[in-house]
Amino acid sequence: MHFNTKIHPKFKLNGVSFSYDSLKAFTLELINKDNFENAIGLFLQDWLSNSPTLIVHTSGSTGTPKPIIIHKKQMINSALATGAFFHLKESDSALLCLPATYIAGKMMLVRALVLGLEIDYVDPSSNPLNKISKQYKFSAMVPMQVNNSLQKLHIIDTLIIGGAAVSLDLKDKLKNASTHLYETYGMTETITHIALKEIKSASFKTLPNVKISLDNRNCLVIDAPKVSTQIITTNDVVELVSESEFIWLGRFDNIINSGGIKLNPEQIEAKLSDYIKTDFFVSSLPDPVLENKLVLLIEGEQQNEDILAALKESEVFTFYEIPKDVYYIQEFTRTNSGKIQRTKTLQLLKK
Repeated sequence: MHFNTKIHPKFKLNGVSFSYDSLKAFTLELINKDNFENAIGLFLQDWLSNSPTLIVHTSGSTGTPKPIIIHKKQMINSALATGAFFHLKESDSALLCLPATYIAGKMMLVRALVLGLEIDYVDPSSNPLNKISKQYKFSAMVPMQVNNSLQKLHIIDTLIIGGAAVSLDLKDKLKNASTHLYETYGMTETITHIALKEIKSASFKTLPNVKISLDNRNCLVIDAPKVSTQIITTNDVVELVSESEFIWLGRFDNIINSGGIKLNPEQIEAKLSDYIKTDFFVSSLPDPVLENKLVLLIEGEQQNEDILAALKESEVFTFYEIPKDVYYIQEFTRTNSGKIQRTKTLQLLKK
């Protein structure tokens, strides 16, 4: 079975129009680069091949990265759904500032190829807008990039934010932004997002042709036949608001049983973000009495203030939500895409 690759006639890459043959030739130039452009070239070479599928890798934030075979037709369907949601039209400008190594960066290119966007790419650094003054209609970033780009976000009309949860601290910084900001919900298996929510909203809304339900753990079950051949049962605990809307509560596999009390780390972290301005997360360590005790890990040098005393004085936390110990770690372990690897970071305490 062959895949007939079509390039939208309005597609441009860094201001240049391409035919199928000229884009194929350009990919060879990119592949020979020893920087981030190499990954762009390799993906475009895959996309232009006549294979109906390609291999992508999961991010590895919740386990070992694994290869997944996905169909190009499903990627096209995902691009069309995003285009319809945001009313993207041919010749709209887009910025790729995520690595093309992972699905989020690959899909920015697919959206441009399918919808006829004029896409530019820059080094996917932690501060991607640093040297840019051009105005863009659409882009995608991870929260760290957004946090480092606050002064220049206005050059992007619509921005989707994914890869990690957006902290309350960052949401507060974004409350007066002129950019239309959306958090994404999705994974490699669903070819990026299957739901979006405005940054100020509490609930995610699914894209067209996506059905959602709950399993017996109250975890989200996704039926999205346009982008996945299988029904996906996630480990994300959610509250269903309607048949197309849900509120994300946290990861089932992160839930901590401490002395018989079930604690949701993500909900505790949302409260903690008002008190801690650097990267952090809560986890658990073995305890002879509680079996698992709640602990707080903060990235960077130890501060003088007594964070636990401040939490105990607050009326926001229950007794059980206050960590038993605080640990400072110079640098967290992260995936290549910048996500904190909780388990590996926690293991640093045991060395």
